[in-house]
Amino acid sequence: MAVRVNPTRMELTRLKKRLTTAVRGHKLLKDKRDEMVRQFIILIRRNYDLRLEVEKAVEAVSTRFSLAKAQMGALRISEALLYPARAAVYDVGERNVMSVNVPTICYTGSDESTDIPYAFTFTSSALDNAVMELSELLPKLLELAEVEKTCNLLADEIEKTRRRVNALEYVMIPEVEENIKYITMKLEENDRASLVRLMKAKEMMAAAAEKADREKMAAAGNL
Repeated sequence: MAVRVNPTRMELTRLKKRLTTAVRGHKLLKDKRDEMVRQFIILIRRNYDLRLEVEKAVEAVSTRFSLAKAQMGALRISEALLYPARAAVYDVGERNVMSVNVPTICYTGSDESTDIPYAFTFTSSALDNAVMELSELLPKLLELAEVEKTCNLLADEIEKTRRRVNALEYVMIPEVEENIKYITMKLEENDRASLVRLMKAKEMMAAAAEKADREKMAAAGNL
């Protein structure tokens, strides 16, 4: 239901400008929403591929650690892994995706093969392979964290934009259009009423003039 406004030409002009702005804003927000959805779909696919790859690699590493634990024992594995195989060096920044600031996580460690942080004398090959594979998996884990966070932020922004688009499309724009229609109808009614009054006044003036002429002619005849 539209909010009734003063049916004046100034208000009509203001509402027409507001409608133009709302329609333009609706189009821009709709285009933004569509582009964010496109970017979101690309990121979701990348996230799905990364997650499958990481989960498969983590499962393989877990199997190797379980095998090493069975061969060496938990205490000897803990002693061997007291020092990390590779430093987790990475840069964290931001980038803009459709007016949404999303994080960037870039691994900056060495690309060389991992140095085992313990002597090979009392360790099994399963532990050695698990440590190297897990260390090589670190860049993928960081990329997965970046993509998942980006997906979450884009999903929130898409929902906000969708609500704004719906508010403009189903509430604000129809309300302004109804108010414009209401004011236009009132102004047309006022114009018709003014025209009727003008014509009535003209008829009354013509009748008065005709009556005056007849009175003059009657007076002249009596003379």
